[in-house]
Amino acid sequence: MKKILVFILMGVMILSLAACGSDEATGTAEATEAADVTELEGTVIVDGSGTVYPLMAHIAEEYMVNEENSVSVQVGRAGSSAGFKKFIPGELDFSDASRKIKDSEIEGLKENGLVFGEDVYEFKLALDGLTMVINKDNTWAKEMTKEEVVNMYLSKQYRDDDKVLWSDIRPEWPSEEIKFFGPNENHGTYEFFYEVILDKQDMVATANLQQEYSTLVDLVSKDKNAIAFFGFGYYVSNQDKIDAVKIDFGNGPVEPTLETIGEDLPYAGFTRPVFTYLNVNYAKEKPQVLDFAKYVVSPEGAARLAGENGFAPLPAAEYEAYSKQLDALQ
Repeated sequence: MKKILVFILMGVMILSLAACGSDEATGTAEATEAADVTELEGTVIVDGSGTVYPLMAHIAEEYMVNEENSVSVQVGRAGSSAGFKKFIPGELDFSDASRKIKDSEIEGLKENGLVFGEDVYEFKLALDGLTMVINKDNTWAKEMTKEEVVNMYLSKQYRDDDKVLWSDIRPEWPSEEIKFFGPNENHGTYEFFYEVILDKQDMVATANLQQEYSTLVDLVSKDKNAIAFFGFGYYVSNQDKIDAVKIDFGNGPVEPTLETIGEDLPYAGFTRPVFTYLNVNYAKEKPQVLDFAKYVVSPEGAARLAGENGFAPLPAAEYEAYSKQLDALQ
């Protein structure tokens, strides 16, 4: 009996030790798993294009709500050029732009120890259609040729004082002065219009250039003789206040829409890509910056939200290429 009791006690002890070992192993595994799943936190700083702002702000909102609510993504809209002035010396993680970075800006990066293409990545986000907008009471200029748009904005093309009349464009139009509006020099939209559309020729001196797109919408909505240019997204969100001009590029008037805006589509003449630029060094140093960058080019980022903000999305293959580029940083 004594031998039997000894064997029973030994069995109980062995089972107890095995259970303890299992608990310790489980605890160690859970601790390891918890260590691997570290919650991201911190900030991501974005500034630049006012045109890109609605899209990037929407992406940031979706990211913070659905992905990482402990990360604060701060998105500004100082303008493309103003954004680069902050990005070059290292004040930003991302710089949005409605035009490509200039050679002078790439040189500025180099002077600050950043090699474009290595320390700074360029990501094309979507396609925008430059849109000419008019007052809703303007019943005559619903359609214009590209040449008419260009010529009306060129200095001294019609009058030495640049006080152009609608009748200067077409004789049957009213003999009233056109009120020209547009974004100021801080914006990539201005630079695109000046450099690409006007071919770097002087703009009419009577043009009233503004920093805020909301101000432009307000000015056009209150003046029957007003005309302005800005990104398609701002027109879409203000269709109740202003109208878009259909542009004839040679094959008949084309209305800017998500179906016509594209580099190989009917509105190609006024189509342009919009971008964001990433400081790669910051992406390597700050996990939240890299994670947000991946979200921007993921199927949940620009690809999904572009259309909701007045942009035509890129082909999926382009976003996938950017994702692979970011994956290689880890």
